[in-house]
Amino acid sequence: MTLIKSISGIRGTIGGQAGNGLTPIDIVKFTAAFGSWVVQKTGNKKIVLGRDARISGEMVNNLVIGTLQGLGIEVIDLGLSTTPTVEVAVPDEQAGGGIILTASHNPKQWNALKLLNQNGEFISDLDGKEVLDIAENAAFEFAEVDKLGKVTKNDTYLQKHIDKVLALPLVDVEAIKKADFKVVIDCVNSTGGIFIPTLLKALGVTRVTELYCEPNGQFPHNPEPLPENLTAISKEVQKQNADLGIVVDPDVDRLCFVNEDGSMFGEEYTLVAVADYVLKNTPGNTVSNLSSTRALRDVTEKAGSVYNASAVGEVNVVNKMKETNAIIGGEGNGGIIYPESHYGRDALVGIALFLTHLAKFGKSISLLRSSYPQYHISKNKITLTPEMDIDNLLKQVEEKYKNQPYSTIDGLKIEFDKTWVHLRRSNTEPIIRIYSEAENETVAESLANKIISDIKEILKLN
Repeated sequence: MTLIKSISGIRGTIGGQAGNGLTPIDIVKFTAAFGSWVVQKTGNKKIVLGRDARISGEMVNNLVIGTLQGLGIEVIDLGLSTTPTVEVAVPDEQAGGGIILTASHNPKQWNALKLLNQNGEFISDLDGKEVLDIAENAAFEFAEVDKLGKVTKNDTYLQKHIDKVLALPLVDVEAIKKADFKVVIDCVNSTGGIFIPTLLKALGVTRVTELYCEPNGQFPHNPEPLPENLTAISKEVQKQNADLGIVVDPDVDRLCFVNEDGSMFGEEYTLVAVADYVLKNTPGNTVSNLSSTRALRDVTEKAGSVYNASAVGEVNVVNKMKETNAIIGGEGNGGIIYPESHYGRDALVGIALFLTHLAKFGKSISLLRSSYPQYHISKNKITLTPEMDIDNLLKQVEEKYKNQPYSTIDGLKIEFDKTWVHLRRSNTEPIIRIYSEAENETVAESLANKIISDIKEILKLN
C-alpha cells in the first residue's frame, strides 16, 4: 500500500492501514484539512467536486462530500467529470476551491485528491504545505448540526465546457466539418467516454469508432497513454482506414494521437503541433517543463518567439507561463495549457485546436508529424532505497559535468548541444526519473546508459 503527499495532491492505493494507503480515514483527514484551508484562505464556503470513473470513485466521492458538509461547506458535485472541467467550473461557480478525484494515469487500485485554488488552478507548493500541516495537526473544527453544508448536483458542465471550447477564436468548426475526419478514440473506460464523443459531435466529426468508452473504471489496458499500451487503437485505426486515432487518460488532461498507419504521433508532439498552430496565428512565448522535447523550443524560435523551461509539475508550468506571458504551454506527456481558455491541461481544448490545425494543413497526420524536428526521448528510472542521499548524488553528477550547460531548478538537467539528459526525483513515485533526448534513438539511449552508469559508480563509491 502507498500514500504519497505532494505538490500533485494526495495520491495513494485504496485499502490497507490508515496512513499507509488512501483509506477512508486518510480521505477524511486530508479533505478536512483542504476544506479548512480553503475557508481560512478565502472565507468562501463553497467547493466544486468532480471525479473520473475509477471503481473507488463513488466511495471516495461520498466520503469527501460528507466531510465537506461536516465543515459547513457547500459542495457543487459535478459527478463524473474531467480534471479540466472542474478547473473551468471553480471560477464559474465562484467557489473557494475544487477537488478532483482521480489518480490520472495510475492503474485502477490508485485514487487521489487533486486540489484546486479559487482560480481553478492547482494549489502551489507553499499552499500544499499549509494543507499538510493542517492535516498533521488535525487543525480543523466541524460544524454544528444547523450549519452543515448543502450539496448541489450539477450536470451542466459537460455542455458548458464544450461551449467554451467551441467559442475559442482559433477553433474552426467549419474547417473540421469540411475535412470530414474518420476517427477512432480510446477513452480507457473513464469519463473521456462521455466527454470526447460529445465534443467530436459538436465539432462536426460524425465518423467516430469508439473503443473503451463505457465509464465503468475497468481500464482495459494500463491507462497511461504510452505506445506499448495503445496496441488496440493502433490496429483499429488501420482496420477502419481512419484518418487518425485520439487517446486520453482517465481524467482527460493528457492527449495523444495515432497516425493513419497505426504508428504513434508521439505524446511529446501533441504540444508541439498545437503550439505550432497557435504560433502561426498568435505570436507569443511558449513554456514546457525541463523533461519535454526540444522540438517545442525549435518551433517557437522558428516563429520568432521565446521558449522558456519550468520545473516539472503543472503548477510550475503555469507559474512560468504567467511570468513570461506565454500564449501556450504544457508538458511533454500530452498536456496542453492554453490560457485563452484556462490555466490547466485540457485534452478537449487540445483536440479542437489539433483538428483545426490538421484540417487547415490539408494533408495526412503522418505528414504533419514529419514536418517537425525529429527527436527521440529515452525514459528510464532508478528505484530509490532509504539509504540513498539523492541531493548528494545529483551534486556529484553535476560536478562531473560542470563544463556543460546545466540547470538545477528541478533536479539536474545537462545539455550537450541539441542533446540533453534530465535527472529528477518523481513527485508521485519513489524513483529517480532519467530522461534523455537526442536526434536519434541510439544516441538518446546511449546518453541515458552513460548517466545510469555514472550513478551506479557514484553509489558504489559512497
